[in-house]
Amino acid sequence: MTDHSEGWGSKIGLVLAMAGNAVGFGNFLRFPIQAIQNGGGAFIIPYLVCFVLLGLPLVFVEWTMGRWGGQRGHHSTPFAMEKMGKKKIWRYLGGFSFFTTIGIASYYCYLESWTITYLYHSIIGTFRGMSQSEITLFFNHYHDMSSTHSGIPYENVIAFLFCLALNVWILTRGLKGGIEVVAKYGIPLLIILGIFLAIRGVMIQPGEVGAVAYGYEGLNFLWTPQYDSLLNPKVWLAAAGQIFFTLSVGLGTVQCYASYVRSNEDIALKAVSTSFVNESVEIVLGGTILISIAVGFFGIDAVRDLVANEGGFGIAFQTMPFLFQKFGTVAGTFTSVAFFGLLFIAGITSSLAMGSPLVSFLQDEFQFKKRNASLIVGAAILIFGLPTVLFFKEGVFDEYDYWAGTVGIFFFATLQTILFSWVYGADRGWKEFNRAAEIKLPNIFKYIIKYITPVMLITIFIAAFIQPAGGDWSVIWKGGWELDGSSVLGRMLGKGSRETGIYTTLARYFLLGLLTLSILAIYIASRRKEKSKNLKTRK
Repeated sequence: MTDHSEGWGSKIGLVLAMAGNAVGFGNFLRFPIQAIQNGGGAFIIPYLVCFVLLGLPLVFVEWTMGRWGGQRGHHSTPFAMEKMGKKKIWRYLGGFSFFTTIGIASYYCYLESWTITYLYHSIIGTFRGMSQSEITLFFNHYHDMSSTHSGIPYENVIAFLFCLALNVWILTRGLKGGIEVVAKYGIPLLIILGIFLAIRGVMIQPGEVGAVAYGYEGLNFLWTPQYDSLLNPKVWLAAAGQIFFTLSVGLGTVQCYASYVRSNEDIALKAVSTSFVNESVEIVLGGTILISIAVGFFGIDAVRDLVANEGGFGIAFQTMPFLFQKFGTVAGTFTSVAFFGLLFIAGITSSLAMGSPLVSFLQDEFQFKKRNASLIVGAAILIFGLPTVLFFKEGVFDEYDYWAGTVGIFFFATLQTILFSWVYGADRGWKEFNRAAEIKLPNIFKYIIKYITPVMLITIFIAAFIQPAGGDWSVIWKGGWELDGSSVLGRMLGKGSRETGIYTTLARYFLLGLLTLSILAIYIASRRKEKSKNLKTRK
C-alpha cells in the first residue's frame, strides 16, 4: 500500500533537499565552462536576465504544480497535469518528466561515479607524481575499462554499480530517513568545502608553486560586463540552457518534492530561498573555484584554449588533479579530496531527486512499497545507464545528455508553462502560488509567467531547432539557409561534429524506448484507475 504518511521532517530539511536537487555538476563544471566559452563577463548579463525571466518563473510554476498535485494524491507530474489541464492528453505529455529524469539519471549516475573514483584515488595518492598527460591517460584508460594505471579491472563499471546501489539504498529510506538526512549534512559540508576551495583559488599568486597569474584575475574576467553580448543570440541560448540545467526545472523533481508539503505551507518563500541558495553557490563558488585555480596556473588565454580542447569534464578530471599536486603532498591531497568530495555531494543530492518522482508514481499508482519502487527505479537506471558506461567514448553519454538533458527538459518546461498560464490560468495559478505565503512577490511575475516566459521558451526552442551554420542569423535576410550541426534538426539529420554511427543510433533507440515505456506505464496506471472506479461504481 502507498505510504500516505510520507512527508518532510522539517522546513529546513525541505529547503536543503530542494537546494540539493538544484545544486549539482552544473554549478561547478558547466557554469564556469559556459562562462569561459561565452566571453566571461559577456555571459553574466544574459545569464542574470534569463534567471529572472525564465528561471524564477519556472521554479514558481513547478512549486505550485507540486503542492497542488500533492493535495490531490499525485506526487509525480502525469496525473497532476491531467487534473490541472482537464484533458487526458496532459497525462501522457507528463510522461516526458519520466523520460527526462530517468534519461538524465542514467548518465548522471555514471558521472557521479567518476567523483567517487577520483576521491578514492586522491586519498590513496594515485595522482601523486603524475604529469598532466599521464592523468589524461588515466582518464582515457578508465573509460576503456583498462586497469593499466589504477590496477582495478572494470573500475568504471564497479564504481557505477556502487554509486547506483548507494542511491537506491538512500531512496528506500524515504524522504525523512534518507533524502532529508543526506541534504541536512551534505549541503552545509558542500558549502564549507566550496568556500575553502574558492579562497584557495583566489589567493594564488604568480610564482607560487608554478602559478603564472593571480587567481583573482579569473574573477575579473568573469565579472567585467560586456554589453555587446546583449545582441549575440548564441550567448542568450547558452545562458538560457545553463539556467535550466542549474535550477533542475523541466524534470519533475521540484514538483515531486513540493507535493509533500502541507496544504497550508508557504511555498513562495521556499521557492525564492532555494533558488537564491543555488544561484549563490553557482555564481560565488562555482564561478570561482575552477576558473581561479585554472587561470592562476595557466593564465586566461591558455584557459580559453584548454576549455576549447577539453571542456568541463576534461579540466575537472584531467587537469585539476595535476594542478592540485602543485600545492604540495599534504595540501594537494586535501584540496583534491575537497574538490571531488564537493562534486560527489553535488551529484548525489541531485540524482536522489531524479529518482524520487518515479518512486512516488509507482507508490501512488501501483501501490508498491517504497523499497520495491526504489529497486524498480534502480533497475531502470541500470538498464538505460549501462550503455553510457560501456560505450562512453562512442558518444552514447553525449546523446543522452543532449536529448534528455537539453532538448527534453526544454520541451517539458515549455509544456508546463503553457499548461499553467493558458490552460489552468495564470490568475488561478498565481493565487495558488501565493496561498499561505508570508511574503507577497510582485504581481509583475504573474505577467512574466503568462507572456514573457512562454514566448522566450518557444523562441529559444525554435532558434535551437533551426540554428543556421555558425550562428549567423543574417541568413534570414540573405537566403541560403544551412543548418548548424549543433542545432536540434541538424543533430536529427546527422550533421553534428560526431557522425551518427551505430552507437549513437542505438542510443537514440534506447531513449525512444524509454519514452515509450514512460507513456506505457502511464497508460497501464490509467487503466487501473478506470477499473478501480468502475468497481466502486458497481458497489
